[in-house]
Amino acid sequence: MLILSCASKLQLLEKLLKRNLPQTVAVYGAVVNINRGNPVGHEVIVDSWPDCKAVLTRPRTEADADNKDLYKNIYAAFYWDLDVYRRLLLDTDAVNWKQNFRLYGNQNGIYDVSKDAAATKKIHLTVTPHFTYLNPNPDKMPQRQLDPSFTISTLKSSHVDILNETWPHGGNEQSRRFLDNMVKCFPSICILDSNGHPISWNIMDPLGAQIHGYTLPSHRRRGYLAIVMRALSMKSHVAGCPVYGHTALNNVQTQNLLDYMGSQRLSELCHICIHSST
Repeated sequence: MLILSCASKLQLLEKLLKRNLPQTVAVYGAVVNINRGNPVGHEVIVDSWPDCKAVLTRPRTEADADNKDLYKNIYAAFYWDLDVYRRLLLDTDAVNWKQNFRLYGNQNGIYDVSKDAAATKKIHLTVTPHFTYLNPNPDKMPQRQLDPSFTISTLKSSHVDILNETWPHGGNEQSRRFLDNMVKCFPSICILDSNGHPISWNIMDPLGAQIHGYTLPSHRRRGYLAIVMRALSMKSHVAGCPVYGHTALNNVQTQNLLDYMGSQRLSELCHICIHSST
């Protein structure tokens, strides 16, 4: 196990992961953000270098880390060799098993290893499969017209309360801190009404994924989410980030929108593995 901290090696890893898209997308997105300033303090673990067979991204170990914070404790994984990945998780210190954390990966073996780890470490595991949609050509996304009294802007900390109230995974103080950090650290797009209030928005997370795309109910069916999605996608693409996101298997409305925007559904599901010690 190695912590890959050398800037030149991280750049080489980014290129390697890019060549192996789309399965690498979650790890690739994390490494891109690490190489663009690392605003949330993540790090990269590999089994060896340069001939690595497994890659894991994780939060840096901090003395004041909150081991209960599922929002902050985000991991992403990719492997070329499943047995190497299994050993990396089970036989090294790559994972802090005292933490509650979410692990993302678009390979079935990541789910299988998480099940083995939960049984071996005697911890609780909850797994939620999602579809992953990747858009390789965001410049080809359809363009929609915006009401002239509205404006395109970016989210601010003053908007976090409404983000937290409307996010299906929000509603608590940990989620509020997470969303505030995302707004401060990563690209976001919103539409402001004539009074300067956000009515539709989309933001990026530490893995480069678009999350919490939302339009207030009173403003729906006017194409606003398509507008913010395209604007954020273009901003992400220019910064070198992958343009992608996850959606629940039963969220047909969002799936239809992503199809309309030209995104491609990956063949393997993203398994969001929530490991918790309590």
